[in-house]
Amino acid sequence: MKSNHFNTNENPPATSASSPRDNPCFRSDAQTAALDVFAGDGTSYLLPYAQFLYAERVPNPRLEKEPDAPPEKMLIRFALAEVVVLGSGLTAIERALQKYELKFVKAADQRHAATLNTFLASVAITITTKSI
Repeated sequence: MKSNHFNTNENPPATSASSPRDNPCFRSDAQTAALDVFAGDGTSYLLPYAQFLYAERVPNPRLEKEPDAPPEKMLIRFALAEVVVLGSGLTAIERALQKYELKFVKAADQRHAATLNTFLASVAITITTKSI
């Protein structure tokens, strides 16, 4: 018979800051219906996946003039908004978008850049059309 005894003296397994589950920049969830975009000014926007149009990931053009600029740029286009994300390791963001599982995006402090596989240096949103 198996025992349900738990040893409370053991430390829980260490988690890596590079784990998507612990990443302050983004999270994935299969039950997500909208992307929560945390803008730099503290405002949060919920963008429904029903209005998702496309995403484009490219090398950041600012790298030519600014060697310390984030290496990647991603444009996430919705019917009424454009989200621009600058950072590194953005393929994880792209994969989550492809499955409509990206729950939120949020920029993190630069001190996290070295420890995260996916790091978002900035997240900006532009509302393209105001509804009446």
